[in-house]
Amino acid sequence: MRYLVVGTGKSGIGSAKLLLRHNEEVVIYDSNENIDVDEVKNKLGKDDVKIILGKLDNDDFKDIDIMVISPGVPIDADFVIDAKKAGVHIWGEIELAFRYAKGRIIGITGTNGKTTTTTLVGEIMKNYFDSVFVVGNIGYPFTDIVDETKDDSVIVAEISSFQLESIDEFHPVLTSVLNITPDHLNRHYTMENYADVKMSITKNQTEEEVCVLNYEDEILRKYAGKLPAKVMFFSSASYLDKGVFLDGERIIYREHNVDECVCKVSEMKLVGMHNVENVMAAICMSISMGVDIETIRNTIREFKAVEHRIEFVRDLDDVLYYNDSKGTNTDASIKAIEAMTRPTVLIAGGYDKGSEYDDWIKAFNGKIKKLVLIGDTKDKIAQCANKYGYRDYIFATDLKDAVEKCKENVGPGDAVLLSPACASWDMFKSYEERGDLFKEYVNAL
Repeated sequence: MRYLVVGTGKSGIGSAKLLLRHNEEVVIYDSNENIDVDEVKNKLGKDDVKIILGKLDNDDFKDIDIMVISPGVPIDADFVIDAKKAGVHIWGEIELAFRYAKGRIIGITGTNGKTTTTTLVGEIMKNYFDSVFVVGNIGYPFTDIVDETKDDSVIVAEISSFQLESIDEFHPVLTSVLNITPDHLNRHYTMENYADVKMSITKNQTEEEVCVLNYEDEILRKYAGKLPAKVMFFSSASYLDKGVFLDGERIIYREHNVDECVCKVSEMKLVGMHNVENVMAAICMSISMGVDIETIRNTIREFKAVEHRIEFVRDLDDVLYYNDSKGTNTDASIKAIEAMTRPTVLIAGGYDKGSEYDDWIKAFNGKIKKLVLIGDTKDKIAQCANKYGYRDYIFATDLKDAVEKCKENVGPGDAVLLSPACASWDMFKSYEERGDLFKEYVNAL
């Protein structure tokens, strides 16, 4: 087979290296004409790979069997459509990795909570099974580890909507959709399209397999009866006949009218109701994989927040600083705001994904004493704040300036929270870079 791999980032390089290890014929393409070709060849460990930069011509599709696209490439990009017309099959990195992987895959998606839940499920699996890999949108390309997988391996994969656009036979034996709220509508156009893409993670499952869903999400409840797999619910607000739910402080697993307390919320090191939901989803998945309750309980008690997700940074003069750079949409940021227990100065703003900020402003609910705005969306957010009579906002030129302005506007007993409600791509390479810089600036105060 002859492959055209699109993109020279982590995903594209991972795909190309996997194919080259299996002696496939590979051509690399990147639309950025300024890519350092020698650097790409160095990453691949191969000098004789053909690399195309700039614009693709129809002749470039000649003799290509499969195009492997990175998550950043929309499925409706002009050159992808041209490739399809030329008879080329379109795969994403996740689909490619699946074709080579062994073992069982747990696929986790949702608008928010994916990274925390995936990491926690990965830790539980590692404490029970011998061969476990945590991959996907969490920052570790699936293609990097497939050659290490065995028949008894468990692969825990965080899958984004961008990655799900290009799956075909990808088949997790266990899936979970944590929630669906508006996000990436500049790419998916409508909520219906976005929800359909998210739910496609289940499309190749069988009726013996399980999909874990959030009972409190109305969209997910509507999809539940249409899925090919059995549904197992978790709920933070309802008692369930079967599944995992919250009973006061206790997280309960119920089956056959028998209740078992998995753990208490007060025993968790994670904060916020959204994290209680993430933990309940992880419990459902772990039980579905046959893990015993004691292993699940002990892992949850020891598990700490993942980096960039309401991550405690520093206590300076009784002001607590939190990094929630992974709050890249309004729903995620609302969860972070709700988790704050002190008057809070909030840093927000960034790349415009077409989001609206009404519900986010309403969620301030007296908690946000000052809003410091940065990035492309700062004026849009300010206009929305004005609409609801919230005028305690100021503008900052960049993130460092924002951190310094926060220090000027806090006193003992307050908190500072970076939770942008926006993607990072207007000013940073990634939310990780944004969060790392925030921590650097805070620790320099």
